Amino acid sequence: MSTLLDSVTQSRNAVYEMSCDSQVKKQVVVEGYELIDPAVLDVLPSVAAVLSVTDVAESAWAKAKRIDVRTVDGDEESYFMKVSIGFHGREALKGEFEATSAIHTINPTFCPKPIAWGTLELQEDSHFYLCRFYEFVKDEPDVIDRQSFVEQLAKLHQSDTSPQGKFGFHCTTYNGNLPQDNSWCDSWEEFFSKGLRHVLKVREERAGPCVELNELLPDLFDKVIPRLLRPLETNGRKLKPSLVHGDLWCGNVGVIDGDTGQAIVFDPSSFWAHNEYELGNWRPKRNGFDEEFFNAYHDFIPRSEPVADYDDRNALYALRFNLHAAALFPNDPSYLEMAINEIRRLNEKFKKGSRKVHVTSDRDSLREAQSPMYNNQPRTSSKGYHIPATIPAETSMTPLRNYRCAQ
Repeated sequence: MSTLLDSVTQSRNAVYEMSCDSQVKKQVVVEGYELIDPAVLDVLPSVAAVLSVTDVAESAWAKAKRIDVRTVDGDEESYFMKVSIGFHGREALKGEFEATSAIHTINPTFCPKPIAWGTLELQEDSHFYLCRFYEFVKDEPDVIDRQSFVEQLAKLHQSDTSPQGKFGFHCTTYNGNLPQDNSWCDSWEEFFSKGLRHVLKVREERAGPCVELNELLPDLFDKVIPRLLRPLETNGRKLKPSLVHGDLWCGNVGVIDGDTGQAIVFDPSSFWAHNEYELGNWRPKRNGFDEEFFNAYHDFIPRSEPVADYDDRNALYALRFNLHAAALFPNDPSYLEMAINEIRRLNEKFKKGSRKVHVTSDRDSLREAQSPMYNNQPRTSSKGYHIPATIPAETSMTPLRNYRCAQ
């Protein structure tokens, strides 16, 4: 459907020409058009009137709005719009649209259906991402139908395949305001190493060098990563790239049906990866997924061989997420401290390419032994929305994750 704004009109109503079917066109009067940017109005489906535009949340790098409209059929619809500025704002919203589109193509019941992204006409260097608005019933993992959720996630991970069977993505996706290096690679080890070096580079640019961290990196890249990831693709083993959400924690999941516990995911930072990478973000307790989610997921997709390396692979993947957080929130030293502790542990365990150092495989015991911060950290969205465990009643700032979009 295409629309054309009559720029001549000076009245409250804007006249649009809409294609109602392949043969017939008619004039539709759009009331309240001045409430919204023409670029957004142009992509809203079958709008007869804009009823309201309401701020719902704000972060350090994006604003969120709810748009209520009446359609030409007389129905009322609500849309969610995220607005960001500058080059990185534009690329982040483009990446969110492309990632959500990819997820929706594979599993349309697991995420919102994206509508459009683009550049606003009336605000300089400002950009938008648009989808349906939905107010979640619940958004905590303890009310999610665990079995249904992990089945939907497994369907995402098992379906389709990446171009030419490579790891990466066709555009840059962002974790918060952190651009990810998604350039295509033939092997998972190569892609993960390259992406981790990029995260480390961005962290240093934002927070400055850390001598202690830099001293640990040679062994991490030369010994630990090859030791843990290379066996996935050698001795006759081959990894099929899976499309991952890329930032799957409890703040990016919302329940849309209180009776069934059905949930959807949003705010993706997707690329084609080893499916177990997704679970790296579940390792810290702060992110809201307990051991039962791991076990339920692996009922659908078994742990990759060699299974003996599973817990250390999960720790390695969790390391990247903690380094993401260290880059996103450089004034909070706890994320970098957790990363350094984990690198030191992995380096010690694999410094001679052996398994002489015994570490418990129980991830909860491991986390608590390494650092109590895994359990005590406030939940912080990579999108920049700080979410306390209990939101004070008097707060004037509604977390973005309470209001999302669903088709």
